[in-house]
Order: sequence, then C-alpha cells, then structure tokens
Amino acid sequence: MRDSPPTAARPAAAKAIWMKVCIVGAGAVGGFIGCRLGLSGLAEVSALARGQTLQALQAQGWRLRIEGREMQAPVRAAAAPAELGLQDLVVIAVKAPALPALAPTLAPLIGPRTLLMPAMNGVPWWFVLGLPGLGDAPLASVDPAGGIAAALPFEQLIGCVVHASTALAAPGVVQHQRGQGLIVGEPRGGRSARAQGVADLLAAAGFDVTHSENLRYDLWYKLWGNLTMNPVSAITGATIERILADAELREFCSAAMREAAAIGQRIGCAIAETPEDRHRVTAHLGAFRTSMLQDVDAGRPIELDAIVGAVQELGRRCGVATPNVSALLGMTRVFAQVRGLYS
Repeated sequence: MRDSPPTAARPAAAKAIWMKVCIVGAGAVGGFIGCRLGLSGLAEVSALARGQTLQALQAQGWRLRIEGREMQAPVRAAAAPAELGLQDLVVIAVKAPALPALAPTLAPLIGPRTLLMPAMNGVPWWFVLGLPGLGDAPLASVDPAGGIAAALPFEQLIGCVVHASTALAAPGVVQHQRGQGLIVGEPRGGRSARAQGVADLLAAAGFDVTHSENLRYDLWYKLWGNLTMNPVSAITGATIERILADAELREFCSAAMREAAAIGQRIGCAIAETPEDRHRVTAHLGAFRTSMLQDVDAGRPIELDAIVGAVQELGRRCGVATPNVSALLGMTRVFAQVRGLYS
C-alpha cells in the first residue's frame, strides 16, 4: 500500500485505502473490475492493454455500461509493463491461453510485496501446489513449460472466483449483464489480513465480496458447473436452455460432472450437490450464451485447457477415470482446431 495522496485529490468515500492496482487484460472482466476500482477513488488504477483497447482507454478511460447508464473512470493505460512500474495489486484478467507467453513479461509490475490476483476462467496453474499426493509441478495443461509458475510467485497469490457476467460492447467498453460477486482467498486456504484487505477494497468498489477460507473449493465448484456448459455450447452454438432441454445431451453433461465430482472427492473439494441439482440452478439463466460460445462467435481462442483439459489431467494425477470428460475435450479440441481457435 502507498501513502495516501492529498485529501483534495480523493473522493470523500476514499478514506481508508490507497493502492496502486494494475489490470492486466482490459477485457470484459478486467474492464469491469478496473472501472469499478477507478470510480471508487480508492486506488490508482492502471491497465496493461494493446491494440484498439489500448487506444480506447487512452482516449476515454474505463467505460462501463450498467443498469441503463454508462460510467467512465480515469486510467493510465500502456502496452508495456515497464511504463507502469511496481504495483501493490496486479489483477490478471487475460484469457488462459495468453498467460504462458504474457506472465514472464510482467516482472516490472511485481515487487516482493506485490499481490497477484488472477481473475480468470477455469482451473489455475497453481491449483495443485501444496495438495498432498499430487506433486509440486503446476498443471501442464495450463502451464506446459512451467513459465507461469516461475514468473508469478505462488506465495504472492490471492485467489479469485468471478461470479459476474460481462461482455465487450466495443474496445474499452464493458457491458454488464448480471452478477457482481467476487470470492477471494488464500490459495492454501484459511483467512489472512492481506486477503481481507483485497476483499475490503473490492467491496468498497461495489462488488459483492466473500472472503473464503477454502478458495480451492470455490474454484472447483464453479468449474464443476462450467465444465460441460461452456464446451457443449461452443460446439453446438446452443444457449443453455436448449442444451438442458435435450435429455441425452443433459445426461452426457451429468456423466462428465460426476467424473469431476469424483476428482473433487480425492482433492478435498467434495461437492454435496448432484448434477441435476446444478442443472436446475443453471436453467434459471435461460437463453444464456456462455463465455466460450461468445469467444467462438468472435473468432477468439477458446479456454479449453483451463476448463476441460485441467480436469482430465487432475483425473489422471489422482487416479479417477474420465471417459466422458476426455470425449468432451477431444470433440471440442477438434471443433476449435478446424476453426483456428485452438493450437
């Protein structure tokens, strides 16, 4: 944390916290978090971006459309980490396929006291670190050469699970759709003052924040719900309600979820619900377009390895067979390869 700037430069609400926060990846999620933090006046917010997004941020700052109005907040945007310097908190909100190449370039942002908070879909590279019986190697499916783990120190991580739906309306313009939930916590579990500090900052910016004592479980629970809906929607082009209305397809999804639940039992992330319990909750989303379907529609690489490949790898590491997860992985992989969305 930095010294507070002069009182006259700060909004009245900004009394307790002043941090330097960098958003790495100013897309839908990163833009949502960045704009909210910028509006709060509780942080000096910067963004690492490129292309049209960088140009839009430099010209107009953060822009967020929510509840029928558009809000703007200032941001210092740059294409190179060295232009932004050391940060107190780095929020990493890029798509998972981009992180292996990006992580080693982030060193100029990271000092010995910098906190790193990935706010990304799927299973993170660090998920198995510290779990008994699974070894110390990061997940090869999301960090194949170990470069992410080498560049982003595990001891400086704060875990985050995003429960919000957002989309990019235009470069630098985020459209909020539903939800404002963020779950934060220590990767090793338990509570800490530093995680509480991040939770307080985000709550003051308007998010519905939970400081979790078991962040791994929260990640696994969200993944359990997204594991099938994301790739099935990408392959079929169907929204959620059409997938769940097909009995055979619904049962295939349930079978893959049962395999993931069995893995959860082995790694201390037991899920008490059944797939049908989850389907009933998901059905309330109606004609919802998943993030992976949105990526396919936009011609962007899909986050297949972090959402499906990591589950297959965890199954192999802990001795749980995953024939349905593996079939889903293979089908989606070939689908995406044909369209140039997966390499």
